[in-house]
Amino acid sequence: MLNSIGLQNPGVEHFINYDLQWLRSFDTKIIVNACGSTIEDYVELCGILNTIDIDGVELNLSCPNVKAGCLAFGTTYEGVKEVTSKVRKVLDKPLIVKLTPNVTDITQTAKAAEDAGADGVSLINTLLGMSIDINTRRPYLKNNTGGLSGPAVKPVAVRMVYQVANAVKIPVLGMGGIVTGDDVIEFMLAGAKAVSIGSGNFVSPDISIKAIEGMEEYMRKYKVEDINDIIGKVEMY
Repeated sequence: MLNSIGLQNPGVEHFINYDLQWLRSFDTKIIVNACGSTIEDYVELCGILNTIDIDGVELNLSCPNVKAGCLAFGTTYEGVKEVTSKVRKVLDKPLIVKLTPNVTDITQTAKAAEDAGADGVSLINTLLGMSIDINTRRPYLKNNTGGLSGPAVKPVAVRMVYQVANAVKIPVLGMGGIVTGDDVIEFMLAGAKAVSIGSGNFVSPDISIKAIEGMEEYMRKYKVEDINDIIGKVEMY
């Protein structure tokens, strides 16, 4: 999927007043994805999130579809460390930093998040892509480029999860093209301690349930008693 949706949302006040109570009716954890255009935006937002009944914050420093903020902060060690450290001062809840793959060395931005006090990192966000309508000779997306997600990006995501898991001590949340239980296992072998499914939900709303069933089948096949035992256990040549 190639998208250029950006970060449109009704804002934190609407989330608190209308969405949070409904989400709390489910027996699950609530992690809020936080984004902004300036460092001050991130700090103000996370200060508010720190006061409400949520379980953690994922700091989005990696969306490729906004003209300011996010990707501008997320591509350098210094940028990630600055915004993460300032948010850390106002946020007591668990803090995950979402990393962009559109960098030369993702281990450097992961180390920046770790050095700034993040509790974990999530990766990867979308790869920057482009598609052109050959009849009009214009890009399909009005933003010209957009974020590529789905199964096509999985090999890149697995490679980066492996690199980051071996570069930092904080947990890695893996994502990027997961649609089956086997995909989840692959990410965990690479070093992910948790995973997230995004684009696959558009294809099959019950995809997470099916993925769990696939994981259980793998565990039975290879007599794995604790799924955590496979984390980072890829055997490299």
